[in-house]
Amino acid sequence: MKATAMAHPIQGLVKYHGMRDEIERLPYHDSISLCTAPSHTRTTVEFSMDYEEDTFVVDGEELDGRAYERVEAVVEKAREKSDAAHTVYPVRLESENSFPSNVGLGSSSSGFAAAAMALADAAEIDASRQEISTIARVGSASAARAVTGAFSQLHTGLNDEDCRSRRIPTDIHEDLKIVVGLVPYHKETEDAHEEAADSHMFESRMAHIHGQLSDMRDALRNNEFDRAFELAEQDSLSLAATTMTGPSGWVYWQPATLKIFNTVRKLREEEDIPVYFSTDTGASVYVNTTDEHADEVEEAISDCGVSTTVWDVGGPAKLLDEDKHLF
Repeated sequence: MKATAMAHPIQGLVKYHGMRDEIERLPYHDSISLCTAPSHTRTTVEFSMDYEEDTFVVDGEELDGRAYERVEAVVEKAREKSDAAHTVYPVRLESENSFPSNVGLGSSSSGFAAAAMALADAAEIDASRQEISTIARVGSASAARAVTGAFSQLHTGLNDEDCRSRRIPTDIHEDLKIVVGLVPYHKETEDAHEEAADSHMFESRMAHIHGQLSDMRDALRNNEFDRAFELAEQDSLSLAATTMTGPSGWVYWQPATLKIFNTVRKLREEEDIPVYFSTDTGASVYVNTTDEHADEVEEAISDCGVSTTVWDVGGPAKLLDEDKHLF
């Protein structure tokens, strides 16, 4: 049985940091994000007796080590939820990204979301996107939100009934443009999550994060653009402070990252443009602005000496027709 799916990566708005359960990938607290388009991952999976073992290929490279283990966890989660006899056979999974990986643009979120969506179909699992988000979550907690798409919240919990993603209704996407300032710098988000609770600032973040989540939900539901993305900017700084004060002292930002921050603040403070920066655990920067100012903002970010592109809000993970299979 073969299936192909596509999912969009996420931009974290209120980001999770650290795991209470590394196997099921259950975060310490909720998180909220938006999906970005047209950036996407396309994934094809097939269970077949013709294969000798589970094989995973991403952007033409066969996975091994920890990367293999994370995909295998998603495959096994799908097998557990399936009653189809053919899931006992080995599976082949091939995936392609339309955007750079490991630079802070959420490739793991779209990758595991597309994998979960395709696996659910190939394994004949009759499930909603909320339920499929629990399959994606064991690969990456952010992937759960990429399954439900647009503006979504991953709720914390100790089981699949609680820890799943749900959409947040909002019309902010109608006027939002996301200028991406690409700062190539390899990073490993998983390493930062492993030592999150060891930062002396972690408890401080936990103390305020629930209020930030409530404020973000309220801003989105009331279509308050400036309030929502001011909160996202503040959360980016909070996350970085916690990351940088862990045992390894992770510093993902590069000189170009800081240059973009300063440019955004200058545009906002001196030219009164509604524009806000946001980062996940990486050096690349999301610059959130309105459609009216997108061209002006992109030009200013490009002048920082980085490559730019302009994205919109993306929808949920979806299945594709047979002519879109990768193999």
